[in-house]
Amino acid sequence: MAERTVFDLFGFADKVGGEEEVREKFWRTAKKAARHVPFMEDVVAAYYCVLDANTPLRAKGILIAALGYFVLPVDAIPDVIFGLGFTDDIAVLSAAIAAVRTHITPAHKAAAKDALAEDA
Repeated sequence: MAERTVFDLFGFADKVGGEEEVREKFWRTAKKAARHVPFMEDVVAAYYCVLDANTPLRAKGILIAALGYFVLPVDAIPDVIFGLGFTDDIAVLSAAIAAVRTHITPAHKAAAKDALAEDA
């Protein structure tokens, strides 16, 4: 039996593609948004929180929904609109991160800091 991903658990793995595709889309969008999202380190820490087997499913579900909204091209305000494109993403991400902040550990934050430092 093939290994199930967290995206399979929530029933939308077929909509977002395989895990490799999701990772690629996340990093591509994160790099593009880094200048516009003032708390990018928290967003990347949330990404690592989703990948952590110790994160409760409820917290993963909240973060997956927010990160999915951030990554997927269908948006309330298209990301290509200069100055406004990421405002809806920022609102969704900040609400999700605030809701599950206790599950984002120092290890997630350290991994995010390291990942962003590599891309700088």
